[in-house]
Amino acid sequence: RQALEEMRALYERNQADVSEAKSGRTDLIFLIRFRHCCLLRNQRCILAYLYDRLLRIRALRWEYGSVLPNSIQFHMSAEEVDWFNRYKKSLATYMRSVGGEEGLDLTQDIKPPKSLYIEVRCLTDYGEFEIDDGTTILLKKNSQHFLPRWKCEQLIRQGVLEHVLS
Repeated sequence: RQALEEMRALYERNQADVSEAKSGRTDLIFLIRFRHCCLLRNQRCILAYLYDRLLRIRALRWEYGSVLPNSIQFHMSAEEVDWFNRYKKSLATYMRSVGGEEGLDLTQDIKPPKSLYIEVRCLTDYGEFEIDDGTTILLKKNSQHFLPRWKCEQLIRQGVLEHVLS
């Protein structure tokens, strides 16, 4: 915001000096060019900042999944939340198109797994959780289970489960 205010002030001063330079004051040309270079620098800084935020928001989709915690969403603007939702939909469309009928979830196994099953402890009461073979497991607080890694990763990232290391 401060950079935008500074840019607005520089632009207004430049506009005033340009009208004076047109009337014959050539000594203002260097000052006008200098302010214009300042405007371009501030523009590059703002664009770099916005691009960095965009990359961080994109990384949030991979880290937290399709639903962001309220504590993170609180610090995002409406446009950033809208961009996140459009990126989420675009990624979901791509994942459905890649893996055949069921699709391919690219957000699973971000790091290569050492084993296919892991032991997890439930941190909150979650309710029933269904595994691919049709088995339903009741996830209650402090209960421990031996489950497929790929089914648990999303819940681990959401803070519902924690990986128990022996």
